[in-house]
Amino acid sequence: MDVQKIHYLVRLMKRYDITALSIHDGPLQVRLRRRGHEAPPAAHAQHLPAAVAYPPAYAPAPPQAPPPPAATSAPAPAAPAGILIKSPMVGTYYASSAPDTPAFVNVGSAIHPESTVCIIEAMKVFTDIPAGVSGTIAEILVKNGQAVEYDQPLFRVNPA
Repeated sequence: MDVQKIHYLVRLMKRYDITALSIHDGPLQVRLRRRGHEAPPAAHAQHLPAAVAYPPAYAPAPPQAPPPPAATSAPAPAAPAGILIKSPMVGTYYASSAPDTPAFVNVGSAIHPESTVCIIEAMKVFTDIPAGVSGTIAEILVKNGQAVEYDQPLFRVNPA
């Protein structure tokens, strides 16, 4: 472990008010303890009176009354039908290959499994995303230039 990593850990300890930290990484072991936050040695700890009560680290939240039931509960809306095309990676969604070119697909576009539906850029690498299904694009769930997460739905497809 290099000195920069140790400095980073010390900054994290200060930021989150951590008094002691022990890290095991294979044969490497690092123990850090902030000054002024010394724990009593184990020999002294056993001589502490048993009646000493320490305050809890946090106070539990007072119990809250449940909300009153609604007079008329409407049924939950059903999830829209269709197949979702999800993002296979984290990155930025692009609907077309360049700003001045048309989008790969629009609502109503017919697609097949090999059809490119969008591009996702991650770390300056642009990856074509295939549909993986046959059908018609029913809904586009993200906007051009939007950051997307792994497994985030991008399109809703009505199967063919």
